[in-house]
Amino acid sequence: MAIGSIEVLKAEAMVKGAVAASDYLVVLPVVTCFIFGAGLLMLRKRIDWHPWLAIPGFVLLFGIDVALLVKVAAQGPQTMMMSGWKPPFGIAFTVDLMGALFVTVAGFVALACAIYAVASISATERRYGFYPFLFLMMGGVSGAFLTGDIFNLYVWFEVLLIGSFGLLILGSEHEQLDGATKYCMLNLVGTTLFLITTGYLYGIFGTLNMADIATKAAEMPDDGAVYTLAVLYLVAFSLKAAAFPLNSWLPASYHTPRFVVSALFAGLLTKVGVYAMIRVLLMLFPPERAGLASVIAWIAALTMLVGALGALAQTDLRRLLNYVVIAGIGTILAGLAVPSMTAVSGALSLVDPVAPAAGVLQTGLSGSIYYALHSIIVMTGLYLAAGTAAFLSGSSSLAEMGGLWRRHPLFAALVLVLLFAVSGLPPFSGFWPKVALVRATITADMPWLAATILVSGFLLTIASARVFALAFWRPLPAIQAAASESEAARIEAERFQAPGPGRALSLVPMLGLISFVIAAGVWPEWLARLTDGAATGVIDPAAYLSSVFGGGS
Repeated sequence: MAIGSIEVLKAEAMVKGAVAASDYLVVLPVVTCFIFGAGLLMLRKRIDWHPWLAIPGFVLLFGIDVALLVKVAAQGPQTMMMSGWKPPFGIAFTVDLMGALFVTVAGFVALACAIYAVASISATERRYGFYPFLFLMMGGVSGAFLTGDIFNLYVWFEVLLIGSFGLLILGSEHEQLDGATKYCMLNLVGTTLFLITTGYLYGIFGTLNMADIATKAAEMPDDGAVYTLAVLYLVAFSLKAAAFPLNSWLPASYHTPRFVVSALFAGLLTKVGVYAMIRVLLMLFPPERAGLASVIAWIAALTMLVGALGALAQTDLRRLLNYVVIAGIGTILAGLAVPSMTAVSGALSLVDPVAPAAGVLQTGLSGSIYYALHSIIVMTGLYLAAGTAAFLSGSSSLAEMGGLWRRHPLFAALVLVLLFAVSGLPPFSGFWPKVALVRATITADMPWLAATILVSGFLLTIASARVFALAFWRPLPAIQAAASESEAARIEAERFQAPGPGRALSLVPMLGLISFVIAAGVWPEWLARLTDGAATGVIDPAAYLSSVFGGGS
């Protein structure tokens, strides 16, 4: 009798039936990363093969990401349960439009960095495992964007951290080890707090499935337990995202690894923390997020100002970019701080600047997602450009750089586009999400936050102008001090053809990234429609719940 009952329960809990081949797109990004990473590890004695196997692997990964985005945009959120267990018992991979957008852009910048690494990562560094670590980190990043289980969100955080630790100490230099120590310690504090909070969550809800948590949280009495969870998650994810006042680890560590590694970290890792904050606070605990809106607003404002002022104070190009990353995180968080209001007069959609949007929160969140995608692309491009500029100049110090505009005008023009974009100037990708965020905060009666967004953008414009004036526009200091102009030009021309990030190959990924910056700035509608849909799916997760449970919930 007992055995029969167990069999009946097991049959009810298991999914029976064939799975369509396209359904495997939900997990293929993670599987692809692990297969290529393991394969390259087995070929550790043939490091000369690594770039030529890794780049096709990242092309395949990006193709899978794009196919997944197309499927989600056409059919709605997709769910795959591991081992055939029905939710909430099994481990779920669930991807909605927001997750698909993040994972696709992540695959794009990973491909760009893999190409750049051919010119900038030495054979010794490849022997230490650059490409296997890169695939491992991307497996963790992809898993974090695709998981529907909050404990596995923690697991994927750990996976990406393991990969990032390996990339951070590549070369084993003293400065790298110092930066890695700070990075590791504070990130371990964040993941430990994340794990403790998740254990507390399981004790309250008895489940780890995000859709199941969202359903049960809506029915929970207002006894303070869920509010405590929201506060703890806010702290944990703020540390991951480098939001004020938990941002000191980023400028202390991101300038120490290779430039291509810094580009990956600046583009992706802080955005995983932002993504997790959006997913957990806005989808799982929306009333508690509304109660914390004023706190998030102050965090966003202070993060923007600390980042912008810190960028103005730096004399080293990479340290300056570290603070630009922090300022961008504050801008993204501004969209999470607006109140939950519907049918607000004056709230505008990114898609149609005339038609009213569904609500001010939808407008703000759409602007945040748009800006996060823009920031992933632009910050990756700026760090890659900084690596090339430092190689050509022989230093990343602004005091020792100069003359690049005359010697490499195409490269200088590409950097100028990126600097305009990170400042939020039209007609590039950073302009439209800031317009949405400013309008949303003003409509929500938060003019001081709108003013902070504008002031931060103005300070970043000054910092960007300073970078271009010193590193590109003015004559090279060495020319003024000793060498003739023709001799300096000859030396830099030789550098540009030598092995290293000054090779013309390093411009290929920059051209790809800048194509996105221009396309999302000059023709923003295609991306704005996607981010509007992503924001709507987070605020009203009915389609997400229906994908997990089937037939709605």
